[in-house]
Amino acid sequence: MKKINSFSFQGVSGAYSELAGKKLYPDAISYPCATFEEMFEQVRIGNVDAAMVPIENSLAGRVADTQRLIPESNLKITSEYFLEINHNLMAIKGTKISDIKRIHSHEQGIAQCRNKIIKLKKEMIVEADTAGSAKMISELNNPEDAAIASELAARIYDLQILEKNFQDSINNVTRFLIMQKELKDIDLSSNQILTTLVFSVRSIPAALYKCLGGFASNGVNITKLESYVHPQGFDVAQFYIDFDGHPDNPSVKLALEEMKFFCKHIKILGVYEKSLFRKK
Repeated sequence: MKKINSFSFQGVSGAYSELAGKKLYPDAISYPCATFEEMFEQVRIGNVDAAMVPIENSLAGRVADTQRLIPESNLKITSEYFLEINHNLMAIKGTKISDIKRIHSHEQGIAQCRNKIIKLKKEMIVEADTAGSAKMISELNNPEDAAIASELAARIYDLQILEKNFQDSINNVTRFLIMQKELKDIDLSSNQILTTLVFSVRSIPAALYKCLGGFASNGVNITKLESYVHPQGFDVAQFYIDFDGHPDNPSVKLALEEMKFFCKHIKILGVYEKSLFRKK
């Protein structure tokens, strides 16, 4: 697998996704995208080497848009990265908190700072992304409007930070998936491997229970399991799962073989090394 020299992310310059990419690949060129669909497309057509994909946050939960789009992206998860989020309340220079009437940010940013915003008695306005909110505030040049975004965004758009660590909890972490065209080669003997896949079950009683039974009987640890509505309709559920081990490990292979009897569809999205952050 070649070195990552460039990555795409959703949002404008200063987004947390760009910050995560720069921390992971300091020398890489970052490519902002208006949508998650465009972010994936830039990798597929070869304009960039990888996409930085936010998948879940410790306070606000899963990022629904990316979890929905990942299975159909035709890309593979090659690693994960955990970014500790430090939200900043920012406005144009000279603004006081008492001047502010409205606070703008991405829905995740609003959710992660909700209690503080309520305490300040400010109106919450959801925008497309955090850095985009900072850019908009800079262009509005109105002390009644503020944004929640990264310190990087404040520097880029020349805004004054009124309060650092504005989030409701200090334990605010976003998990990112790094997605590329192909999987990396991984040492099968490693005990630090995660596999991610999506599956849909057959329409039979206790199908989900039976699908997962092989993981229990073969001692395979499931670290994440979520369901969401399939694009085909509300009566079709798709499940997203992370578990320890490589698909070619004997115990995992047995669990997957048993799973196939009760599934209509199984698709492996990634096989990759766990982040060291998990050991903290």
